[in-house]
Amino acid sequence: MIGIRIDGEVARLTLARPEVRNAIPLAGWDAIAACIDEAVGSSARAIVLAGEGGAFCAGADLGEFPSFAGEEAAATGFRLAMRRAFDAIEAAPVPVIALIEGSCYGAGVALAMACDFRLASPAARFAITPARMGISYPQEDVARLVALVEPGQAARLLFGAGAIGAEEAKGIGLVDGEAGELDAMVATLLANDRESLATLKRGIRLAVRGVRSDAGQDRLFDRLLADPALAARLEGRRRR
Repeated sequence: MIGIRIDGEVARLTLARPEVRNAIPLAGWDAIAACIDEAVGSSARAIVLAGEGGAFCAGADLGEFPSFAGEEAAATGFRLAMRRAFDAIEAAPVPVIALIEGSCYGAGVALAMACDFRLASPAARFAITPARMGISYPQEDVARLVALVEPGQAARLLFGAGAIGAEEAKGIGLVDGEAGELDAMVATLLANDRESLATLKRGIRLAVRGVRSDAGQDRLFDRLLADPALAARLEGRRRR
């Protein structure tokens, strides 16, 4: 259903339920979090998240939704399971790239937004459809959407529930680049310092939350700048 392969310095996490366009069942969210944790504990310095069979992710498995009827605690458990997956991606000290081909709907969009980069093929389609089903979208995901595309575009996606293509998604900021850029992006990431990337990722996460100053981030900056390894790297560059 959800698998991970560590290929040297790159971890490849794959959603593998092509018969339902990789819709994620309840247990799948914790499986994603576990795969991210496995990648973080490995030699991987970048994680690529993709779907199998020509789709990225059709969202949560709607077949499970009837079981939430009259069971608010179960609905809460579902929301928290999704959050654990997104939090694991966000907290990962290595960059996570969503490679989006085909359908990316509902919670699949939230999954992609939790990643650091979103690269889409020309065939990618994006839609957020809770209003059509009479439900809402978790506030953390609404906040992330607004941060990416601005309030008006977020309202258009959430209220209208219509699908947009990869080009339009890139134009409004939901997508960062094209699927064909994956190899070049991974190569660039692997050429950079892992600890530096982890610190910068933490800084971006704070900035998205409106944090303009953070003592912990300042300490990380100071520690990296004072690291004797920096002088060695600069000396090596000077000699080239």
